[in-house]
Amino acid sequence: MAGLWGRRKREQEELAAQDADLARRAEQALVGADERIRTTADELVFAEAELGESLTSDLRAALSAVRTHLREAFQLHQLNHDEIPDTPEELRTRNARIVQLCDWAQDLLDEKTAVLAASVAKVRRAPEIVAQVRADAEALSARIPHTKDTIERLSARYADSAMHQITASAAEAEQLIAFATHGADVSERRRAARQNEEANLALETATEATRRASALLDAVEDFEIEALRAESTLAEIVADSRGDLIAARTAPQVPAVAQAVTALQAALSALTPSGSRSDPFAELSQLREANSALDEAIAKARHRAEHPLPSVQQVQHAIDDADRQLGVTRGLISGHRGWIGADARTRLAEAERLRGDLPSPQPEDTREEALALARRVAHLASEALQLAQRDIDSSRPQDQNWGGGGWGGGRRGGGGGDIASGILGGLVIGSILDGIFD
Repeated sequence: MAGLWGRRKREQEELAAQDADLARRAEQALVGADERIRTTADELVFAEAELGESLTSDLRAALSAVRTHLREAFQLHQLNHDEIPDTPEELRTRNARIVQLCDWAQDLLDEKTAVLAASVAKVRRAPEIVAQVRADAEALSARIPHTKDTIERLSARYADSAMHQITASAAEAEQLIAFATHGADVSERRRAARQNEEANLALETATEATRRASALLDAVEDFEIEALRAESTLAEIVADSRGDLIAARTAPQVPAVAQAVTALQAALSALTPSGSRSDPFAELSQLREANSALDEAIAKARHRAEHPLPSVQQVQHAIDDADRQLGVTRGLISGHRGWIGADARTRLAEAERLRGDLPSPQPEDTREEALALARRVAHLASEALQLAQRDIDSSRPQDQNWGGGGWGGGRRGGGGGDIASGILGGLVIGSILDGIFD
């Protein structure tokens, strides 16, 4: 008994220590959150002066939300220290809530001030960014003449359908460069007039304009490289296509192969003669598509030659045989419902489900699937019939002479067993006929 009381006392002391630590943490968190609100409010004032109200709206809304929720924390702290006595559970719950609210406030303000700090740093670097925009614009302007010469040279080699990607690149880049320079000037004037929000917007648009102008000029150089690569690939595919046309002569001569050969020959004939303006991208796409179509047609024709397609009559005979076996099995099981086990009924149900999924034997694409499913249905129905007969035989009394004695028989088991034997014999004959058709 003394040990039990000692353990309880230690547990109570540990819980009291934990409560004291939680209360101390709650007070420290509340003081820290209150101080954070004051410092963030000061930062917001300076940020609004530099960025304007629109860019600081998120921090302002977050600060308002924090103040609203921390009122609850201060009220809970006041309840902990009023004249009304509280239970340890009440104090523990309030202190935990205070810590939770203060932690949430700190995290929210950290997130919003971090976002705002990047904007403030950018604004403070505005003169540097403006100088960089002007330097970039000057460097891009120096590239314009070379880009125009490149476009003119490429236009003499490639067709308009290929050149439409870059024809207007130089002119568009010139417009963007002029816009970037104008935006930098506007940013400086707005900042001098203490219109920081408009100054930031103008500076951002100027920076984006230089980025887009640089991308347009780079695209012209990339186009020339990609066009040369497309011409090289096109030459390889032309050689491969001619080899495929030769190989097609030994492939099975079916309509699909003949059509693919005709399409590939037409694609080769449509290629632009040497020395003329061409579109290597479009020609490469067309020739690659025709080449792939011929490869697929030859592969399918060879597969079909190695694996002949079953005839409609053969598939239909397999379906008829499956229906016959299903009918026999269904009749036997429905006539002996109380004697049939789960295995036979499960196989019959699966066979009937597959029979409902059998596709039509007319389309060539589904004929092999229809034949395989029909044979599967017949096999499941045969298994169900054998299992059903086994269940029927095992359910009969073994000490009675069924079919003999006073019935003028002389043979034992001459009823259901003979019927099932006849049924199985018919199914075997059906399977033999199915093999003859195969």
